Amino acid sequence: MFKQRLKELRNQRGYTQVGLSRALGVSQQAVGKWETGRCTPDPQMLTRLAATLDTTVDYLLGGGNVLAECMVPVLGTVKAGFGALAFEEDYGSEPANVKDPSQYFYLIVRGDSMEPRIHDGDLALVRRQPTLESGELGVVVYGEGEGTLKKYIRQGQAVILQPFNPAYKSQVIAGADLEQLHIAGRVVETKTKW
Repeated sequence: MFKQRLKELRNQRGYTQVGLSRALGVSQQAVGKWETGRCTPDPQMLTRLAATLDTTVDYLLGGGNVLAECMVPVLGTVKAGFGALAFEEDYGSEPANVKDPSQYFYLIVRGDSMEPRIHDGDLALVRRQPTLESGELGVVVYGEGEGTLKKYIRQGQAVILQPFNPAYKSQVIAGADLEQLHIAGRVVETKTKW
């Protein structure tokens, strides 16, 4: 039960095995062994793992529901392009399965630079955090309040904001311009609104 729930939650929260291993300070091989059932983490690591995946140790070990469904605010829109981030508008709230709803918000995606995976009008559930691991999907604000939803890639002393849609070019930010880059949070899931 543990290995299935670990893998399921890791995927739902947008982590690769490498990304989760970095967040926990363990090797990717350790995460791989947990997911194949060849070994299990000690109690202290289980606690850290549950906190990182926004769940409970009880759920990871086969108990109850992952999390209670709660309402998370929809704060505005983010461009799936390189445009403005409207961050303080009130669009109501939507349900989410998260442990601490105060650490999350939804944004409505506008634009097509993240297609075919994320579409105009989709809701992006964002966990508030000031840093991203290379390869994670995040909401970043650059320059004079310009915000975007992109894949965040750290390459040496530069950051690349990469779209999924090949019709759009990546944006490279380096040098002093990095001081103008603010990470609003990590996208943990997206859902399509009909």
